[in-house]
Amino acid sequence: MPNSPLTIRETLLRLPEVLERVPVKSTAWWTGVREGYFPKPVRLGPRMVAWKESDIDHLVQEGTHG
Repeated sequence: MPNSPLTIRETLLRLPEVLERVPVKSTAWWTGVREGYFPKPVRLGPRMVAWKESDIDHLVQEGTHG
């Protein structure tokens, strides 16, 4: 890893962790992702995805203020 003055590490959350923070069922979550209401996941492998913690935190903040 090159020496960089600023390294930002993003925590990734798997679906069960996301659903602990956003109170919806998994089918509703995937519908929301598909329709653009929820953030798109980051692909980690052919059958594995996760979401940026910052995206989920932002979603939760919007929900508490909207």
